[in-house]
Amino acid sequence: MRPPVTISIAFVKGMLGGVSARGHDCEPLLAEAGIPPALLQQPAARVTADQYVALFGLLIERFDDECLGFLSRPIRRGSLALMTRCAIDAPSLEAAARRVARVFRLLQDDVLLEPVRDGALAGIALRLTGAAANGPVFLHELLLRVVWRLLAWLAGGALPAARFDFAFDCPAYADSYGKVFPAPLRFGCAQSAFWFDAARLREPVRRDEAALRAFLASAQAQIIVPRRGNELCGARVRSHLQHTQPAWPDLAATAEALHMSTSTLQRHLAAEGTSFQSLKDELRRDTAIVRLIGGSVPLATLAFELGFADSAAFQRAFKVWTGSAPGAYRRSGP
Repeated sequence: MRPPVTISIAFVKGMLGGVSARGHDCEPLLAEAGIPPALLQQPAARVTADQYVALFGLLIERFDDECLGFLSRPIRRGSLALMTRCAIDAPSLEAAARRVARVFRLLQDDVLLEPVRDGALAGIALRLTGAAANGPVFLHELLLRVVWRLLAWLAGGALPAARFDFAFDCPAYADSYGKVFPAPLRFGCAQSAFWFDAARLREPVRRDEAALRAFLASAQAQIIVPRRGNELCGARVRSHLQHTQPAWPDLAATAEALHMSTSTLQRHLAAEGTSFQSLKDELRRDTAIVRLIGGSVPLATLAFELGFADSAAFQRAFKVWTGSAPGAYRRSGP
């Protein structure tokens, strides 16, 4: 049983930016994805990973554009498959990256994918031209994720990022970046880019036709949904809390279960930029959102499952977490 994943509403608003700017009404698409339009007005609101993937797929399908209306001409459905197919027989990851960049350049006029180097690091940078030169933040976020995840898949499933650069100022929702871009972040850079160990460029591409078909069958979810590194201490804490519900052990009990002292666990979590209480609250928040949208569980029952003394305490916490009352999510669920 995997811990649930939810997505900041800021990424939902960003995803809609391209088609909204072209004058399209997005409310029917939101409704079809099970996302209440009212949540767009709540900066702390979140949606489930399933809702987010559903919206992504609907936008691509309805507008036949894998870049969601952000570029001067659409990237037709099947473009990601074309780029991937052209790269799977490359002799190395470096050659695969160059093939992906070349095919992407043939498909549109606004963005160049440029291989870059910085000492022991290699990277792919975005150079936006023409109409996209002052493109929205989400365009940078989307393209970096797509190219990074694609190269990671070509590399065998993992290509740990050493750093992410962004050619814009730190956004108000940057506290949500840690799950989407799991590496040190730099804002206000000349170009948006992601960086990784340059030694990986020499590695062979480890994919075949069967793996390609499996990847393309779930590519939208693999690209758009944040992944949690299983090697991180925070992921181990989340997993432990998930499997011990509704007991919700405290810090000391969790540290003992993970075979470390309380101080050691706190030190590891601090190094990852988080804390035990933050992880616990995030998991309770995400679980609550998924349960509210996916069923009709009574609030008193949900409060007990999440370790609250009563329904009122749960509702107060949920309002702090999301800016909305629990009932708003239930009334608006699919």
